Amino acid sequence: MRAVRFEQFRGPLSVADVPDPAPAPDGVVVRVHATGVCRSDWHAWQGHDPEVRLPHVPGHELAGTIETVGASVQRWKAGDRVTVPFVCGCGYCAPCRTGDPQVCLHQFQPGFTAWGSFAERVALRHADGNLVRLPDSLDFVEAASLGCRFVTAFRAVIALGQVRPGEWVVIHGCGGVGLAATMIAVAAGAQVIAVDVRRNALDAARDLGAAHLIEVTPASDPLTEIRDLTRGGAHLSLDALGHPDTCRRSILGLRPRGRHVQVGLLLGDHANPPVPMATVIARELQLFGSHGMAAHAYPPLLDLIVAGRLQPGRLVRRQIRLEEVPETLQRMGTFLDPGISVVKLV
Repeated sequence: MRAVRFEQFRGPLSVADVPDPAPAPDGVVVRVHATGVCRSDWHAWQGHDPEVRLPHVPGHELAGTIETVGASVQRWKAGDRVTVPFVCGCGYCAPCRTGDPQVCLHQFQPGFTAWGSFAERVALRHADGNLVRLPDSLDFVEAASLGCRFVTAFRAVIALGQVRPGEWVVIHGCGGVGLAATMIAVAAGAQVIAVDVRRNALDAARDLGAAHLIEVTPASDPLTEIRDLTRGGAHLSLDALGHPDTCRRSILGLRPRGRHVQVGLLLGDHANPPVPMATVIARELQLFGSHGMAAHAYPPLLDLIVAGRLQPGRLVRRQIRLEEVPETLQRMGTFLDPGISVVKLV
């Protein structure tokens, strides 16, 4: 099969012929119809993830049909239309047994701990617990756009952030996950303030319903703007970028008893940012991390999409071929393109 592969971190990316995968006894092999290109894939290529082993095939935001099924799989058969969370559980550890495979102690991550979906086929483990059945009305490109970004944003805003109608939500960083969070918060009845350094990203947030835009410049004071617009601070704030500055700003822009959700990955030199803990204590703030969403939690999200209340396909700005992945992945380090690029294979 064809796949995008690299043999050294930050080295050449190329489309190569590689062996077809085989299913584990509890797993399946999925024919990839579409797969998103995510900044997390860029981090894997850059060598920021210690779980990646070389040579490697990245990619994790996939949608497709099952081709082959392991002997012990009970719930799935060839031809089923599926997607999968970017964090898959083992099914046996304590978090998995209590319904939280997104923080599995022995998690499997296609595109990171194993070869991923920038390929014609991908092998997935523990299929009975990890696969998500796709509605027939949801096409594969839109399903791939859920990826890690939309589902992570959905859980961050709805399950962890507990957003309520009329609340102020501030979203720091309007890439794929930030724009997804904007759409979700607006659909929930919140008033969204989008914050970014890029005008085109802010324009995209406005098109998705953001009530106010704050363009960060060396001369601007976004915290003062946030406090003035919200009359004292946000109820809910997300760092959707993953940087010490946006993390700190997200926390400091909250009103008393506000909620901060860290969605953007902080890696490398940024992995352990200073946190204004005195403010957290004084205002009794709540701080959460959002690490994806379990397969069993997808149905409410899919119901909203089928009903037309959420339209993740609006975030897809480009459909590309597998041969275009290397160039697209290289661009992920620049933050130039708002929205999502999706590889269409079938």
